[in-house]
Amino acid sequence: MRGMSRIVLLSAAISAVLVESVVAEAPPAKELFGGMKLPSRAAPSPFGSYAKGCISGAVAIPTDGPTWQAMRLSRNRRWGHPQMIALLERFSRDAVALGWGSGILIGDISQPRGGPMLSGHASHQIGLDADIWFTPKPAQPLSPQQREDMPFTSMLDESKFLTVDRRRWTATHAQVVVQAASYPQVERVFVNPAIKKKLCDTWTGNRAVLGKIRPIYGHDAHFHIRIKCPDGAAGCQPQAAVAPGDGCDKSLAWWFTKEPWAAPKKDPNKKPPPPPKPMGLSALPKACSTVLSLDARNEMEATFRTSGGEGALPTTNAYAAPPAPATAGGAFELPAWVPVPPPRPTGL
Repeated sequence: MRGMSRIVLLSAAISAVLVESVVAEAPPAKELFGGMKLPSRAAPSPFGSYAKGCISGAVAIPTDGPTWQAMRLSRNRRWGHPQMIALLERFSRDAVALGWGSGILIGDISQPRGGPMLSGHASHQIGLDADIWFTPKPAQPLSPQQREDMPFTSMLDESKFLTVDRRRWTATHAQVVVQAASYPQVERVFVNPAIKKKLCDTWTGNRAVLGKIRPIYGHDAHFHIRIKCPDGAAGCQPQAAVAPGDGCDKSLAWWFTKEPWAAPKKDPNKKPPPPPKPMGLSALPKACSTVLSLDARNEMEATFRTSGGEGALPTTNAYAAPPAPATAGGAFELPAWVPVPPPRPTGL
């Protein structure tokens, strides 16, 4: 019996080592999801949070539309939940009505099955985030190569700290950003702190809508639209609600202090920690393993359509009109002195 017990214990130990070895050698989640070229054949459903999750049944926005073009096509990141894609198409029409060229240029949405990306974003993982360039769609459609090579245009004055460039920023820029925040299903719109400050100082419309427009690192050449978890999406983890008010308060003033830009303090006597390991599949919701294993849906079938016909997706929606303009509120004052920051943190 003792011999048998030793054999059982030895077998268990070997099994544990093998499991640990398999887990250690498993590709990072970003490689698994980044390698997926097509979405899963399933009902549209986001799983997990905006920065740790995946999506089944994603659909693609067409590369070209009457009032939009998708950029950086080689990234294969024009996939999202149908509600996100429908919103982008509606927003593109509304932007044109505001005088935004011939439409919008759409950056990254999500990968075909969401999940962590090989490069770039920490979020954009569940098909409910989308980036919009601060450059309007030109009258002459861009070629695929132009969409790869066209540089970003920052809205900031590089000679000053956190200051919008008056030569580039216009009233139409402000109207388009606020329009994006005005839809009821939009939860947040991320912009650079300087752009948020500019809106706080100059916007004379609905101040409550400004509360959805949140300051964050980067986001000076594009803005980021995030919508709420769709109704009935039990696997989707919502974010905390935005605080009441227009956000033109101490939470914005903080960005104009030293703290957000200060380099982390280093102890010269402390050994630097090892680099963090890439996120593994086990860190994501269990449903994401299934999403990876499902059969693929072909690109034509999975491209969002608003004109009906074979393979078309539902086009009905309950989007309400943007709120009517309200009386402007007062803007906050900046501190008398603001520091010149070190290089911006990355990966935030």
